Amino acid sequence: MSEHIVNIDELYREIDIFEKEIELRKAGKIAEKVFAETRLRRGVYGQRYDNGQRHDGQVTQELPYPSADLIKGPNTLWDAPGMQRIKVPFGGLTPEQLEVVAELAEEYSDGIAHVTTRQDFQLHYVHIDHTPALMRRLAKVGITTREACGNSVRNVTACPIAGVCKEETFDVTPYAKACATYLLGHPDVQDFGRKFKIAFSGCKHNGCGLTSMHDFSAIAMKRVIDGKEKRGFELYVGGGLGAVPHQAKLFDEFVPEEEILPLAQAIARVFARLGEKKNRARARIKFLVQKLGIDEFRKLVLEERAKLPEDPRWTEFIKDVYSYREEPLKPAGSLNSHRPEGFDEWLRYNIYMQRQDGYATVTIKLPLGDITAQQLHKVADIARRFTRGTIRTTVEQNMVLRWVRAADLPDLYLAFKEAHLATPGAGTIEDITACPGTDTCKLGIASSRGLAGELQKQFANGLLAGNGSNGGKNDDIEDIIRNLRIKISGCFNSCGQHHIADLGFYGISRKVGSHTVPHFQVVLGGQWAENAASYGLAMGAMPSKRIPEFVQAIARWYSDERNDGESFQGFIKRIGKAEIKKMMENLTQVPSYAEDSTFYSDWGDPREFTIGDMAVGECAGQVVTQIEFELSAAEREVFEAQLALEEDDPPKAGQTAYQAMLRGARALVLTALPGVPREPNRIVNEFRTRFYDTELFFDPYAGGKFARYLFAAYKNADMGYDKEKARQRVEEAQLFMDAAYTCYTKMHNSVNKI
Repeated sequence: MSEHIVNIDELYREIDIFEKEIELRKAGKIAEKVFAETRLRRGVYGQRYDNGQRHDGQVTQELPYPSADLIKGPNTLWDAPGMQRIKVPFGGLTPEQLEVVAELAEEYSDGIAHVTTRQDFQLHYVHIDHTPALMRRLAKVGITTREACGNSVRNVTACPIAGVCKEETFDVTPYAKACATYLLGHPDVQDFGRKFKIAFSGCKHNGCGLTSMHDFSAIAMKRVIDGKEKRGFELYVGGGLGAVPHQAKLFDEFVPEEEILPLAQAIARVFARLGEKKNRARARIKFLVQKLGIDEFRKLVLEERAKLPEDPRWTEFIKDVYSYREEPLKPAGSLNSHRPEGFDEWLRYNIYMQRQDGYATVTIKLPLGDITAQQLHKVADIARRFTRGTIRTTVEQNMVLRWVRAADLPDLYLAFKEAHLATPGAGTIEDITACPGTDTCKLGIASSRGLAGELQKQFANGLLAGNGSNGGKNDDIEDIIRNLRIKISGCFNSCGQHHIADLGFYGISRKVGSHTVPHFQVVLGGQWAENAASYGLAMGAMPSKRIPEFVQAIARWYSDERNDGESFQGFIKRIGKAEIKKMMENLTQVPSYAEDSTFYSDWGDPREFTIGDMAVGECAGQVVTQIEFELSAAEREVFEAQLALEEDDPPKAGQTAYQAMLRGARALVLTALPGVPREPNRIVNEFRTRFYDTELFFDPYAGGKFARYLFAAYKNADMGYDKEKARQRVEEAQLFMDAAYTCYTKMHNSVNKI
């Protein structure tokens, strides 16, 4: 099966059209709103420059793009470079393709390629004028950027060890590729209100596919039908992370393999027809499934499936799956006794012994998902030397090399070591997932990459040394602590997947005196295993500079107090949120600016922290200390709602979360209308008039979405709460309070400037 997923001539035609559209936009003949979706569907993003620092402390002006003047000037795609995303279906790459990505990183970017949590590549600091040439170079080796972004089917992901996994039902690689090929540019996927994400997993119990957090996800299954074993999939719909995460719902326990493409098409048609289009905050398919209920949604999809005209590609693509093969370069061979210095630790964490005897899959651990152009060239060379070019990217921002003969592992290690790519610890607490955050993302609030880089540095310097005494138990610290996962997002949107980590963090801000302090919400108890089986909940805000102390403290607590065989999720549940909150109390304190000014800057950026150039409205009243008291009380109520959820009392949790939002809204209204009554209708009406309609509560991160959480809760104040609805209300309340603090900070800063 060819690695190319689309016809190259068709790709060239698409790129020619895009190049013409760029010229038309420059001439003012295409509206910016229309062009924005056009460029996004080709993977071209805008990029922020207000940070001025990279996670490693290097200033951006030292990079080939942008110039110092552009950093300080207006950030548009015409006067400052942006980001180019490159689709890599199921993460599969050839050495030739890898070399082209390396060349493009050298010529058009800053010499670094970034692996994303969707197995894509991203190149930053790319000028839009260069994107057509870049796209043509990619097209020549069968890679497209089409629909890498925008309201489209995003990159189709799959387990990076599919086909070599010891526990898989069958290899899902060719099915993922067939799905990506079939849906790319399909007319039925061009009218979505938001993006649509697809994942394939070969088994149910590991986390490689993360199927629970996808819009459409398929887990490999087999059944005996009429005496014959038949392949199929357990199909899920309506999952997603984002601000308020949703677990995917079971659509069908067994979908025969020949039905996977027509069902994907039918689901796309229903989503395009009935999904929200005006309110982007409610436009993902998870909200449509929630609104209709899974039974009604299933009924509509099956009706749509029955009406679909027969498409010969359904069977053509699936027919190819049985001819799909990956072959090793060399005959199998066992690992011998030759072990270079450092090899054993690398072997322990970075090597997966395949189900095919004598072969291994090797993980290349990439700090923060970054790899230099020179290293990409080295990986291509090494892949040719040891394999038939079987390379894949992973959803944990790493790369893997498959079908390495076990006997070659020591030599492979030395080759990677020479390229500075033999760092051990893949899949451990040191292998942190982080979104771009304030480095380049316009939505970033706090520096996710800066925090991740600092944690990695402190781990290397022994941050966790001394953990693992475990009350005299004999558990190995590396089995207890190192297998935890940390994931960090720069804002609430969960691009860093903080909801499915043992230790998750997302960026927020808090006002302390007259200054703004970078903070992270601490999210505990998420589960990576079993395809992201459960999501963590926010426990409270913590200053960014305290996070390493917190990681050390909770790791020590877990290693010392865990029961035999107890998972981190089980430990968090047994200890309970109230005890964890007590442990966090000392770490939430911020010293005054005079005592320690470092708390008032973010990791990797020595400047005083701000939350960017946010729109500022007018405030009719004066900000007073009572407001801070009320906001704090409202946040306490959110925590009480979490406790009620933990105590399995959904009605109390849902109602308490609603009351917290009311209290937070009233706190803001008090800035303009002292003594406002506490009746919900007065609070909501005054909040709507003074903060929502005036767009004072709006911000670049979410618009008015969080205000609408309050309006929906008020409208449905008497609703009944099951556990899922209560959890969503609690998540919404926490996000509303984060937005309320941001709004209050803007108002306070605005008053101080007058």
